[in-house]
Amino acid sequence: MILRFNITYYTNFGQKLMICGTLPELGNMKESAAREMFPVDPENGKWDLEVDIQNRNQLQFDYRYFVFDENTGIKLYEWGDRKIDMSPAQYNLYEINDNWRAYAHRESAFFSSVFTEGLYKPSKIWSKPSFEVTSTKSEEYIVRFQINLARIKSGHRVGITGDAQSLGKWDVSQGIKMANTNHPQWSADVKVKKTELPLNYKYFLYDEEQDRIEFLESADNRVLDLNTQTENTCIIQTDEYFRFPSNQWKGAGVAIPVFSLRRKNGYGIGEFTDIKLLVDWAKKTGMKLIQLLPVNDTIATHTWKDSYPYASISVFALHPVYANLSKMGKLSSPVTRQVIEEQGKALDKKDKVDYEGVMQLKSRFFKMLFDEQKEQFLKDPDFLTFFKNNKYWLKPYAAFSYLRDLFNTPNFHKWGRFKEFSRELLEELTDPDAPHYDDIAVHYFIQYHLDKQLSEAANYARENGVVLKGDIPIGIYRHSVDAWMEPKLFNLEKQAGAPPDDFAEGGQNWGFPTYNWQEMAKDGYKWWRNRLKKMAEYFDAFRIDHILGFFRIWEIPYESIQGLMGYFNPAIPYHKDELIQDGIDFNYTRLCQPYIREHFLHEFFGEFTEEAKEKFLEETEFGCYQVKPDYDTQRKVANRLKPEPDETYASRSRKQTLKEGMYRLLAEVIFLRALNSDGEAYFPRNSLQFTHSFRDLDDYTKDAINSLYVDFFYKRNEELWRQKAMFKLPAVKRATNMLICGEDLGMVPESVPEVMKNLGILSLEIQRMPKDRTIEFNTPANYPYYSVASTSSHDMPSIRGWWEEDPERSQRFFNTILGNEGASPFFCETWIARQILEQHFYAPSMWVILPLHDILAISSQLRRTDAREERINNPAKPEHYWRYRFHLSMEELMQEDEFNTMLFELVKDSGRFEAY
Repeated sequence: MILRFNITYYTNFGQKLMICGTLPELGNMKESAAREMFPVDPENGKWDLEVDIQNRNQLQFDYRYFVFDENTGIKLYEWGDRKIDMSPAQYNLYEINDNWRAYAHRESAFFSSVFTEGLYKPSKIWSKPSFEVTSTKSEEYIVRFQINLARIKSGHRVGITGDAQSLGKWDVSQGIKMANTNHPQWSADVKVKKTELPLNYKYFLYDEEQDRIEFLESADNRVLDLNTQTENTCIIQTDEYFRFPSNQWKGAGVAIPVFSLRRKNGYGIGEFTDIKLLVDWAKKTGMKLIQLLPVNDTIATHTWKDSYPYASISVFALHPVYANLSKMGKLSSPVTRQVIEEQGKALDKKDKVDYEGVMQLKSRFFKMLFDEQKEQFLKDPDFLTFFKNNKYWLKPYAAFSYLRDLFNTPNFHKWGRFKEFSRELLEELTDPDAPHYDDIAVHYFIQYHLDKQLSEAANYARENGVVLKGDIPIGIYRHSVDAWMEPKLFNLEKQAGAPPDDFAEGGQNWGFPTYNWQEMAKDGYKWWRNRLKKMAEYFDAFRIDHILGFFRIWEIPYESIQGLMGYFNPAIPYHKDELIQDGIDFNYTRLCQPYIREHFLHEFFGEFTEEAKEKFLEETEFGCYQVKPDYDTQRKVANRLKPEPDETYASRSRKQTLKEGMYRLLAEVIFLRALNSDGEAYFPRNSLQFTHSFRDLDDYTKDAINSLYVDFFYKRNEELWRQKAMFKLPAVKRATNMLICGEDLGMVPESVPEVMKNLGILSLEIQRMPKDRTIEFNTPANYPYYSVASTSSHDMPSIRGWWEEDPERSQRFFNTILGNEGASPFFCETWIARQILEQHFYAPSMWVILPLHDILAISSQLRRTDAREERINNPAKPEHYWRYRFHLSMEELMQEDEFNTMLFELVKDSGRFEAY
């Protein structure tokens, strides 16, 4: 039995088209054993491969194509694995005609689980016709037409018609209705006479419930022309993308952290079960997606600092704070139940989340309930199934949590003999016969219930035509299960962050270790694959926080505190000789060590200048200083100027001034040494133009450094960053069927939009943060289709808060973007907010996802009085307390019929509600 694969793809020099599949003849799906396709018509991109299949019993198999670039080692993939069903296997030749499935195609997103498992999950599977289409006649072929279509309404079916007799001679009512037993692939077997070739055909959508044609494909006819002379042949013609006659599909969604949700009779914080209430509201208002912040466990210090949702101690474990206690079970003591309920009511009355209070209450409950239920729980079949499927991460997480609490620190370097993870150590810690086993198993108990509650919420959402979108932080917490288990995967001596931008003028230092991508690649990014597999149990889409980190990460030495003291990794540094050739009179002391002069010290330290000089500095010559060794790094300064618990406000304020002044002094450099070089290579410091060191240079040197600066940040590393992203992101993309959205704000490399488009990753478009730095504001009408449009993010003020920050800026926005005349009001009135929302709803973007507080900005009755209270996070404050609560309960919002109807009409009128 012969399989002949045919596909059209235009390669570049050095690229090879490959195919692998689950058949032995196709390498058993191992890319290292993939078969190389042959160029039969290179000018027109035609490739084929003929394979002789020995085992006729292998009637079904999967396969995929990919492109291998011999110049770079990069592999380019298409979306999805292909499936072939050759039954009945009675043909001598299977001629398989395929088309390349480009991620960049506007329809590829519809084969993500957002649509296949969520919004368009089929309510019925249509089977093949009961009759068999077979033939051995030499004057005809058997053609199996196949088309992939996930975006189809419930009760609708795909059909095919054409100019052949077997296709109804363009009489659509006589066309063939197709089967979707391998959904979202639709197929039908048809006899085609050779005299009917070339055959013209189109697909159509049929409403089975109404017994009518919904519509026929638009555009030109599809054409099938065959030249094979082999008898007893089955042609498998696979087409891609139904040609809809209407505009592109668009959807709307709402964004809010789980902890911010409020319900009646809650416990002071949003919980997983509250997502169901939000789903009900989303359904009522036409919203199809709910976007959440990370929901993983962040318990490290048992203080309010653990409220930071991007510092997870496990990328698998869910945060216990989101557990609904009443859904977990009932304590046997009525008195205890009453006390806990009263404490919960007290917490629920607060305007903001009392993170520590909530965690203390819930932790006591977990322990008491587990003690009562543990014998029955540990034998429960549902738990045993959960444990079996999740023990690869659950056991290390439980052991880590036990040791964290035992040693009173998550810093595993302080755990004595337990500081280095091993499988033997893990088995010792999690031994069911160990005396401390209850302290291990209680974490199994909590995670089991969290998984159950979030899974129920996710399934409830899908059943109601709504999907959940999660969030993947770019980093992990330094003292986490993942770092303890696999320290080789992370650069623990480095910190990740972001260069100075509109969020934070001094840059951001997130404190996370950076990834060791070389080590991760050795096992095919298994850590990432497992992480995404777990996430896909709850979410159908996710946002990659700071996707720019997959191109290059802003890496900060551990000795530094401020983000601006970092550099891009990877990046090509400048060798000393190269700097000299570029006209820079290179002097290491002058350009690479802190430049400290008398004339600007008062600007840094104010009334404490003399104290700072005496305590921190040594005068090397008149008016020139260097830092004393005890204070020569920002980390040393931070450690030596820590405020004491009983310190007065004045003393704390003085220390803060001295500390910030020293941070600025230590950042008074032009170049940073490239640590992984030969010692003679350097990076330009970001925002170096704002230093006194730069200002005091001569104009010639300033011009030379400015030219080099622009080259480094915007030109020199572009191809390097593109290649690095094309090694990492395709692995992430292929690891999941979730829809991927990238947070691509900040200093965006030129290669980012192209890479994201080619991989089918949606960009994020924020009106007040244009990626084109030549303009002040974005115009939503110009957004790309493959994007998410949003008014703001959790790291920004709400649109109302932003409006009130800078009246002059708001005036420009009022006139140039909103098109209004005259003076703008100081406050963001409801009609202004509606103008802004309408711009977003009518944008070309596939998705518009708006924070809930920005949606309520169009209602004077429902929005908060003070816009400043709508701020979720301020990234300029590294130790921000994440405690924002929505001011209305979901039950109250659900009852606001007038507002909800108005919002639904806005969603509908903007074309974001229709199925097609």
